[in-house]
Amino acid sequence: MQAVFDAEYALGHRTKDVSAEKCGWDITAYVEQPEGLALEHHIEVKGRAKGQTEVIVTRNEICTALNQGDKFWLAIVLVDGDNIDGPHYVPQPFTQEPEPGAVAVTYQINSLLAKAGPR
Repeated sequence: MQAVFDAEYALGHRTKDVSAEKCGWDITAYVEQPEGLALEHHIEVKGRAKGQTEVIVTRNEICTALNQGDKFWLAIVLVDGDNIDGPHYVPQPFTQEPEPGAVAVTYQINSLLAKAGPR
C-alpha cells in the first residue's frame, strides 16, 4: 500500500487508509478541484510477488467497483524484494458481478494489467 500512498502524494492528492473499514477499497484519495471541493477516488490495492500470475478479488470489492464506476480504481503493485513495479492503475476493472454464492474471483494479473492506464 505504501507504493500507492507515495504515488498519490506525488500527484498532489491527500490520502486516507480505510482498509480496516472493509468498505470495498483500501485508500481514499482526495483530488483537489479549483472550486474548492475535492473529488474522491477509491483505490483497492492488490500487491503480489513478481512472477505471480493471479490475484484474488472479493465479491465486495467487485460490487463496489461496479457501483462506483469511474470513482473506483484498482491499483496493482508487483513486488520483487526491495524492487517495486507499479502501482499500475486499472480504471473500471470489472464488467460483471460474481456468480451468486461466490465469495471471491480469481483474475489473471496480465488481463488486468492490459487495462491499466495513467492515473
